[in-house]
Amino acid sequence: ADLKVISRTSVNSYAAGTARNLREIAESLGVAYVLEGSVRQAGKKVRITAQLTDARTDTRLWAETYERDSGEVFAIQSEIVQRTISQLRANVSEKEKAAIAERPTKDLAAYGLYIRAKALIATISLNAQINEKLREAIQLLEQAIARDPDFYLAYCELSATHDYLYFFGLDHTPDRLARANAALKAVVRLRPDAGETHLARANFFYRCYLDYDHARTELGLAQRALPNNSEIFELTGYMDRRQGLWNESARSLQRALELDPRNFFMLQQIALSYQEFRQFGAMAAALERALKLIPRDVDTRVTRALVDLEWKADPRPLDEIVRKTLAEDPAKAPDLAAQWFYVALCKRDPVAVAQALAAIPASGTSVDLNFPRSWCEGLAARARGDAAAAQAAFLAARAEVEKTVREQSDYGPGFTVLGLIDAGLGRKEEALREGLHAVELLPITKDSIDGAEVMKYLGVIYAWCDEKDLAIQQITATLQIPSTLSYGNLKLHPYWDRLRDEPRFKKIVADLAPKKPEK
Repeated sequence: ADLKVISRTSVNSYAAGTARNLREIAESLGVAYVLEGSVRQAGKKVRITAQLTDARTDTRLWAETYERDSGEVFAIQSEIVQRTISQLRANVSEKEKAAIAERPTKDLAAYGLYIRAKALIATISLNAQINEKLREAIQLLEQAIARDPDFYLAYCELSATHDYLYFFGLDHTPDRLARANAALKAVVRLRPDAGETHLARANFFYRCYLDYDHARTELGLAQRALPNNSEIFELTGYMDRRQGLWNESARSLQRALELDPRNFFMLQQIALSYQEFRQFGAMAAALERALKLIPRDVDTRVTRALVDLEWKADPRPLDEIVRKTLAEDPAKAPDLAAQWFYVALCKRDPVAVAQALAAIPASGTSVDLNFPRSWCEGLAARARGDAAAAQAAFLAARAEVEKTVREQSDYGPGFTVLGLIDAGLGRKEEALREGLHAVELLPITKDSIDGAEVMKYLGVIYAWCDEKDLAIQQITATLQIPSTLSYGNLKLHPYWDRLRDEPRFKKIVADLAPKKPEK
């Protein structure tokens, strides 16, 4: 089509009922025309207003008010789109006309459940409760599908959500893979040739198998049908990143941002790409750009404060934002728990460590790797010098993670966590074997992000096993590739305490120190 339509994620950030300058909005979105409106429902009736404005001249091109039964809301939506196309004299293919006329679902309540699920998924990028949010989203989507068994978009989202749980190691089991596959089969059954179907297949191949070739083939097919779909370029960027194609990833994500310039999730992900390169100034700038869109977003505020710890070994901003946020809303504690625990350990503050530990959910933490809560209990005990409590906690963690590893025997990060636990228990032979096996399962050539995390934590395993030469070698190797290993982490975190008196370690830390710290 002749039209480029900006994704809803970008326009959703413009709050209704506030004073807005259409010209500024259009410029920020890179568009010439703005379609806006409102919806009011009273009983079974709905009143929808819509107007199309040329933002360059502030000229209203048309306006209309629709008053009908609420069951006709999707028909009204199609009429508004068709009226806009006609007004702008745009060329639209027959396939696109059919898509415009098609209703996403016959059930408005199902659509509401679907929208709630999408909103949850949009918050997982930096959130400590990713596991809980994804599982809640699945419940909502399953409820939507129960109301409308032919709800195609809900199946697409359900497939992606199962993919996420598997991909992030939150449930890397054959059962979760089967659920993802079943949802995808429903997507294919309902619309085998749709662009969204090819996008769903690309997600599945990438997130469930790291099968980049098949995923890219599906993305190519999706792009033919959906040439201006930002999600295609976004997923391409994430795949590029996992394959170590960082320049290509930056270009793909920039193209996605052009189509969806206020996509909060994507800006967060771009910031995380900068973190891998230890480009903390650029990381801070990306997070600050995101905060201009949603200034009160807790996860982004916390991550912005984390930059100062990782970059300059300054834990104060992170500690301050955690305490300020908790003072404003104590219910945010589970969302903050992982980073709160991290900064408390870095500050060697036993009171804060205990407080943060109490806020960690029963499911544990999922910031870089998935650690059970009992692992965190062991770290806290180790930090306060309570060897007996640390031993008990690590034994509990081992029982939990050993079960997980049996169920997820091909998942490298699980073996990394098991290796860390065994290192904490003094089981040197097992710890080294498990840490090395994790690297074999997930080398950086297969996944440059999680592979680098596995490499980083192998260095911790070596350090805890008193293999100082190997630990130094591993730290050096990890610093030579994009990874989250940083000056602040090495300087402050108790992980590395057994290396503190080692001259080579001191030199590594000194060499990483920012040469011109900002004032």
